[in-house]
This record gives sequence, C-alpha cells and structure tokens, in this order.
Amino acid sequence: MVRWCEFHENAPQIASVGYQKLNRKIAYLASLQKDGAPNLHPVTPFIGEGMLFIFTEPSSPKIRDLGRDGRYALHSSVDRTQGQPLVEFLLTGTVRVIEDPGVRASAERVASSPVVIETYVLFEFLVERALLIEYDQDGKRNIQRWRGYRSEQHRQS
Repeated sequence: MVRWCEFHENAPQIASVGYQKLNRKIAYLASLQKDGAPNLHPVTPFIGEGMLFIFTEPSSPKIRDLGRDGRYALHSSVDRTQGQPLVEFLLTGTVRVIEDPGVRASAERVASSPVVIETYVLFEFLVERALLIEYDQDGKRNIQRWRGYRSEQHRQS
C-alpha cells in the first residue's frame, strides 16, 4: 500500500485522471460490514498534500466498517463529457485514521470546506491497486491497471 503521492510518482498518467475523477467529486466507497456483506457510501474525496482522504461524521457506518476492516474500494462517478470518452476510475487498498493534529490541519486546508467540522473523523486512503477504463465512441475499451509499482495497458473491443 502506498500514499497518493507515491502512487502519483509511479503511475502519473493514471493518477492524473484519478485526480480529475475523484477530487472534490461524488464517488462511491465500498466497505465491509461485520458479517462480510458490502456497504456502499457516497463520499467526497479530497486529494492534496500527498494524500487521498475523506472526512466523515462520527455516527457514519463507514467508521465501524473501516475501523474493523480497513479494506476499501473507491469508484468514481461515470459520465461522458461531450466529445470525450466515458471514463471509469477505481481504487482499492486500505484506510487509516489520521489523528495527528498537524496532518489533520493540512487536510483541512486542502479541503477548505465549511462542511468539515472538528468532530469529523479523517481517513487517509492508501492505494494498492488502480484501474482506469476509457471507452471510446465505438465502445472499445482502453484499460490501464496499476498494482504496487507495476502498470499495464491494453485495448479491448
């Protein structure tokens, strides 16, 4: 697992698209319940200071799920801008709770959002895998994968 900054250093093209698709946008976070069943949560990730993170209110089920089993999947919303390819972006990895006041202050500066309050829990997302799929106008897929420090790319019809 690596921090966002290491992911960006090792897969800059994939990470750049991920930044565009995730930063300050609605995304979908999958976590695991105690019985192993998935939970899906809409979230707004922030990327900055070398981190990918979210703030969440203390009563959110995300806190129980991620505190018990830190594995996650984070999927961008999928939309098509006129003349642009349809793009999907997916990350998997683990989270960690950030309690360090200096790191939290940096994250709050990056978020610079009035909805972030001091009682919110701060999670940093560490990246294990990334998947970027771009669909052209003919439906052909360009797939780029990153795992650890390896990247792969191929096209599919």
